Amino acid sequence: MKSDTIRITKGLDIPIPGAAQRELELLFPSHDGVQYEYAVKPTDYVGVAPRLLVSEGDSVIAGSPLFEDKNNPGIPFVSPVSGTVKAIVRGEKRKLLSVIVEADEGLQRNRQFKITDADLTDAEKIREMLVESGLWNMLRQRPFGIVPRPGSQPKAIFISAFDSSPLPVDYDYILQAHRSLAQSRENFQQGITVLSQIAPVHLSLDGKSQRDSFLANTANATVHFFEGPHPAGLVGTQIAYIDPINKGETVWTIGVQDVAIIGHLFHTGTYKPDRVVAFCGPNVLKPIYYSLFAGSDIPTTILKDGSGKQRIICGDVLSGVSMRRTKDNIASDSFLSASCDKVCFIPEGDYYDFMGWLRPNLRKFSISRTFLSGILSKIKIQCSKIDFDTSKHGSQRPLFVTGEFEKLVPLDIYPMQLIKACIVGDIELMENLGIYEVEPEDLALCEFADTSKTEIQAIIREGLEKVRKELGL
Repeated sequence: MKSDTIRITKGLDIPIPGAAQRELELLFPSHDGVQYEYAVKPTDYVGVAPRLLVSEGDSVIAGSPLFEDKNNPGIPFVSPVSGTVKAIVRGEKRKLLSVIVEADEGLQRNRQFKITDADLTDAEKIREMLVESGLWNMLRQRPFGIVPRPGSQPKAIFISAFDSSPLPVDYDYILQAHRSLAQSRENFQQGITVLSQIAPVHLSLDGKSQRDSFLANTANATVHFFEGPHPAGLVGTQIAYIDPINKGETVWTIGVQDVAIIGHLFHTGTYKPDRVVAFCGPNVLKPIYYSLFAGSDIPTTILKDGSGKQRIICGDVLSGVSMRRTKDNIASDSFLSASCDKVCFIPEGDYYDFMGWLRPNLRKFSISRTFLSGILSKIKIQCSKIDFDTSKHGSQRPLFVTGEFEKLVPLDIYPMQLIKACIVGDIELMENLGIYEVEPEDLALCEFADTSKTEIQAIIREGLEKVRKELGL
């Protein structure tokens, strides 16, 4: 079922070069005598208090529980591969940061489940199977971005099947290129059908490029087409235009590949969390897609020679998580997050910028007209290649009211006032200003454009956590 096109006018497209091309390479769990390591991290999930279920040296198969959530009893977090628990990484106060599994060499062993045709139409059986298999934690509940309670009931499930952020990924290609899911289209449809037994499903597509996509013919879901700049591809924007969240209501969201993995489970009875991840950025030697397993360590030797120091970001450059690699020590943040679809490599901006904004620069991106490049882009003149890096071009300063945020956020909220309410911790004011409608990523463009260099996404997360704990969730 299809609906009319929804056009977004507010927002901003950031033209970072180096998007992944339609080419796929395989990264096996063990290959040519090299055994890869994989991590499952509680820090990938909001509000999870892990209870460890394994010890170092234990043998596990793909789908074996590694830890569970104390706050959400019975929800297991499972191993993506078969192998041996190599390390349990802890931080301050013995906080569990990750469980590292070294994959078996050769054939992988996967957990098997018995699923009947009757199970595919029984909502309670579907819930039980998702929980038991460890795929339940692919779901996210809004508000708060938490893994939903097994007994909770959303008013709808939302899926965004296109990416409008910088260095976008191509979900049509991902589903067609998926290595182990030879019938990815069928598995995606199966996943949609299964989820539709729990709640109505809304699938959002790009109105310009996906009208002829096989995704546009998805059954058991309402298909919506969106057009406009980023954040048109964010599920938060789509929820606001399709069926906004009111106080006391909840919706669930889930990624495109996660739907296919769920469909694969109910189609074959096998747990197999394969993913296709885009490795992209201006200095990537060959920006393409890699087929790997969830929680994988990142490939080496993919950067151009002489490319300098890079920031590695799991997710999009606006709201992703910075990663780091170590040669001698295991680091919890050197592995892909659970639902990662792309890894961006952006040059570090740790240099002195001579004269800063005083120069009429032709190689700096400008959303206003601070630089000459911003003025020329307004009149459609591309004078030179724009340089992008991680520099903030200034230090943190008082929060100025400029009116820029309102041009970038297509939600029916007052972003500046909401940010200030989160800073002071006024729960009633946050509720009145729409805290239940947002996640940090929904205001990532505000952080990018902020002249005050404020950590806006962190402020929104703190506000959400304050409200969540006040409600006892």
